[in-house]
Amino acid sequence: MVEALHFLGFHSGSCFIKPAFPDGCKARFSCKGQQLRSFSGEKNVSRFARHPAAANSSSPLESSNQMQGPPVIELEFVGPESGSDGAPRLDTASAVSGEKLLRNIMLDNKIELYDLYGKVMNCGGGGSCGTCLVQILEGRNLLNERTDTEHRYLRKKPENWRLACQTIVGNKANSGKVVVQKLPQKKRK
Repeated sequence: MVEALHFLGFHSGSCFIKPAFPDGCKARFSCKGQQLRSFSGEKNVSRFARHPAAANSSSPLESSNQMQGPPVIELEFVGPESGSDGAPRLDTASAVSGEKLLRNIMLDNKIELYDLYGKVMNCGGGGSCGTCLVQILEGRNLLNERTDTEHRYLRKKPENWRLACQTIVGNKANSGKVVVQKLPQKKRK
């Protein structure tokens, strides 16, 4: 069986994939549309019949659909105030691990990040104002370490307080759940 198909990239409108065979065979194929061609010129090698370990494999497109995508971080945002039912207001989002800053995820999903002062006076994500404060309630291990900028702005704040503009969600290899308290400075005790 083919263990996985590794995407190698695009070139001149073609995509290139490499099947990962258990015995280390290094066959490479290019596909245009639905038809695969090996670099040796064979056409329609969709069943990888050239390699005995892949004889029972289904089509490469089916195999590539079975591949797992990049790891995803699930985010839950807790509001500073309770809703009409007394429960805290929750917003959710998800992001590919290691690709976005927490600030961008919140803004892209229209999740409140700034208080009134921060809406007017924020630096646009440059790390020079300190208005994008959040508190990480769960999943701190899924985020990057505090930056020098955060150490400067947050030296008197608890260790789980972060600047959203400096916080990278994930590291491209991990997945899990992060719970974020929005506007922790406004939270009622």
